[in-house]
Amino acid sequence: MIVMKRILFFAFAFFATAGLKAQQMPDHLLKLMYTGNIIANFYVDSPDNDKIAEEGVKAMLKELDPHSTYTGPKETKALLEQMQGSFSGIGIQFNIISDTLYVIQTTANGPSERAGILAGDRIVAVNDTAIAGVKMERADIMSRLRGPKGSQVKVNVVRRGIARLLEFNLVRDDISTESVDAAYMVDKRTGYIRITSFGAKTHAEFVSKLDSLKSKGMRNLILDLQGNGGGYLNAAVDIANEFLSKDNLVVYTEGRVTGRQEYSAAGGGRFQKGNVAVLVDETSASAAEILSGAIQDWDRGVVVGRRSFGKGLVQRPFELFDGSMIRLTIARYYTPTGRCIQKPYSDSIKYENDLMERYNSGELSSADSIHFADSLKTYTLRLNRTVYGGGGIMPDYFVPLDTSRYTPYHRALAGKGSIIQASLRYLDENRKELESNYRTIDEFDRNFDVDDRYMAILREQALKDSVELEGGQEELERSLPEIKKQLKMYIARDLWDMSDFIMMYNKYSDTFRKAYELVRRRDMDRVLMKD
Repeated sequence: MIVMKRILFFAFAFFATAGLKAQQMPDHLLKLMYTGNIIANFYVDSPDNDKIAEEGVKAMLKELDPHSTYTGPKETKALLEQMQGSFSGIGIQFNIISDTLYVIQTTANGPSERAGILAGDRIVAVNDTAIAGVKMERADIMSRLRGPKGSQVKVNVVRRGIARLLEFNLVRDDISTESVDAAYMVDKRTGYIRITSFGAKTHAEFVSKLDSLKSKGMRNLILDLQGNGGGYLNAAVDIANEFLSKDNLVVYTEGRVTGRQEYSAAGGGRFQKGNVAVLVDETSASAAEILSGAIQDWDRGVVVGRRSFGKGLVQRPFELFDGSMIRLTIARYYTPTGRCIQKPYSDSIKYENDLMERYNSGELSSADSIHFADSLKTYTLRLNRTVYGGGGIMPDYFVPLDTSRYTPYHRALAGKGSIIQASLRYLDENRKELESNYRTIDEFDRNFDVDDRYMAILREQALKDSVELEGGQEELERSLPEIKKQLKMYIARDLWDMSDFIMMYNKYSDTFRKAYELVRRRDMDRVLMKD
């Protein structure tokens, strides 16, 4: 009787808040409350009701889609902090899959990248405490990785293809959340800007870089969204406004309850004229797809690269009374032509392995491997060009992923972080000489070459990391060009800044070179129509 009274009390309270009568209570909600009260009143031991509630919420959200999530109070605070400002930590973006921390991306020049941690690594222990397979809360993991600047933390890493456990001793550092990390003039008329994510300050950062490049004579822009995992919708809309005309639709969302909500350009954008090329790849997602999709649908610029990720579900945050948060999918994103950005997710295993499947199927190396159904066909809004929906943004010009120039020896060196470790040591031992000999990045780029001192350091590091040169001198000679490129880029970044690092990287990037070729054309409409 007591249990039933409590059930009725909670039911009346819940449905009074919702404006419903008690007799309208759905059976599934009654079942949840009934189960909770049975446990609270009859379980053999004192149950941890908070934990039961949190695990129950997570289990419910897991049944919905891959992007509806729950975060506890500490984790919610940390996530908001990361989007708004800066913190001290090891410099990684990560996700938790099956109780294991997967590194999605390392922060450029952060502690993890400097130590040789790579995207795809799995961190299984922090300071000898296991964090994998123990159902540790995300907030607890983050609290172990973060700490005061200059403090040390040891992490153990599992890396695909390496049998032994890797150990890294990291020194925590300030991690900047600046999302527009590179901007420079490629030539007298062409500028380049890279956006790594969409946060609260991204639009302001972008406008600052855009105005600076325009003051230097920029007439054409290469906008790099490769590797951009998304972020705030409003940041993407605000940046799209800089390119589109007043009232041009940027994106619309639509859901079962929320209905259709449109986001359009307000007008007065800073770059409504001038050629634009947008770079995307298979890891460009969410807000990056909104921006590139709007530019493509309005024929405002050319999209270059590989099909984007396909993350087009809208999450609304619901803050709970204890500081925790539910981010619930309430709608889908659609480009101005009505293309749904989200790829299918009914098969969760297939969804998680989508990028690997793209690689195995040949999609990343050949456009001929990509096939769209006619039912997914639509047309752009100015030039009536054919584009396709079905998940992700397919570029106007496909650029394959080129892995042929990497030898097994080079891949082994890069996989174990040997090149970056050797580069850091070389820079540490020769910094004064480098700063004296190369006063500018251009001078360094023209004249610097790998010398015997570096090769000696690399051989020592390779030996330490158990990297064997199975192909002998011939394989070493074939590996050297790529090793040289990486060394020069890492040194340039540490001696100058991120823009210099990216500028050197772009010289070797097939995607960048294709975009640069296209964006300089005077007849952009013919470029869009592919002549």
